[in-house]
Amino acid sequence: METYATALSYAIPGFIVLILIEYLISRIKGIPVNEAMDTISSLSSGMTDTLRSLTGLAIVIISYDWMVDRIALININSSIAVYVLTFIGLDFAGYWSHRFNHTINLFWNRHIIHHSSEEFNLACALRQSVSAIISIYFFLYVPLALLGIPANVVALVAPIHLFAQFWYHTRLINKMGFLEHIIVTPSHHRVHHAINDEYLDKNYSQIFIFWDKFFGTFQEEMPDKPPVYGVKKPVNTWNPFLINFMHAWGILKDAWRTKSWWDKIRIWYMPTGWRPDDVNEKYPIQIITDPYTRKKYKTESSLLLKLWSWLQLIATLTLMYYLLVSFGDFEFMEIINYSIFLAISIFAYTSLMDLHIISIYAEGIKVGFGSYLIIMGNGWFGIDDLFLGATYLIVGYMVISFVLTFYFLFVEKNVRINQLLSKSL
Repeated sequence: METYATALSYAIPGFIVLILIEYLISRIKGIPVNEAMDTISSLSSGMTDTLRSLTGLAIVIISYDWMVDRIALININSSIAVYVLTFIGLDFAGYWSHRFNHTINLFWNRHIIHHSSEEFNLACALRQSVSAIISIYFFLYVPLALLGIPANVVALVAPIHLFAQFWYHTRLINKMGFLEHIIVTPSHHRVHHAINDEYLDKNYSQIFIFWDKFFGTFQEEMPDKPPVYGVKKPVNTWNPFLINFMHAWGILKDAWRTKSWWDKIRIWYMPTGWRPDDVNEKYPIQIITDPYTRKKYKTESSLLLKLWSWLQLIATLTLMYYLLVSFGDFEFMEIINYSIFLAISIFAYTSLMDLHIISIYAEGIKVGFGSYLIIMGNGWFGIDDLFLGATYLIVGYMVISFVLTFYFLFVEKNVRINQLLSKSL
């Protein structure tokens, strides 16, 4: 885990630089690809996934180490062949796990966060799931285990394979000639993220596009059908924690409400979006049928709230980066407590972006828990050794965060409501 934390400490600055470059190019070209609150939500989602990874929040049913030790048929000696086969094997497993996530109702909850943005940009690539706690696709790694691919090679290649999927989440790169026939390009992945009927459930490949062509799920981007991004049932929130579990919560409610015991059982494993007839009739859900008339989710956010949301993102990202670079110096419970604090912080400010009342309660919990950590640790996790007085800055940040949340919810919001009432009269 320490190795992964170190890798992230290098990867995250690279991601941020590329996102900034994309933004600058989009402004030069006059192609708007970023919306402030959406981008903040995407980057915050990336942080939640990082925290899940760092805390080891995962249940492995059958580990790859166990499989390769028991079922390996051969032992490949060539190092080049090992790494090439590992990369291809991970890509094959990635295609099928991706496809299962899209086509099985419960498994869609593992992936909805990645499609929830109604924009398509590099930031949305960081929308990764924290709900995929249980590792259920172990059987897809059987081919690698049969080939005797060492577990340490898989552990090394897997993050490279994951990070290589970042760059093609952009609208600024058109079709790429002969590469369109070999690798996944931005054009291919724009199709995958689209909710147009022509594009739904297409282009599952992660690096090599030939998996889709071989298994019949390929769709080319059509000039007369511009992709519209998001999900058929809009999430209508900036809070990544809510997005991560809302689909499972919907299935649970439907399973409870239906009168059919058979439907209570099969709803979890039916095709994505399937609902029992009696529930669908009594509790209809608004689904986007015409993507071209879809209205994007938007909150009435003042310029001050947008600026504060950016500052919250920067503050939380800075604190998380300190966790990454100091990971090897922390005890396990320190990592857990630190991660819980950051998770509460993300929940609080993304709820405020929705102007939801729960944000003030989350801020109160953040102040209380943060104060407890500082008192018990005689400072903020040794940060005063980095520069004197850093703990006082964190205390000040928590207090200001609580006060401004109160202001945005109960002062600015009421002023806006009164202004609207005055205009209507």
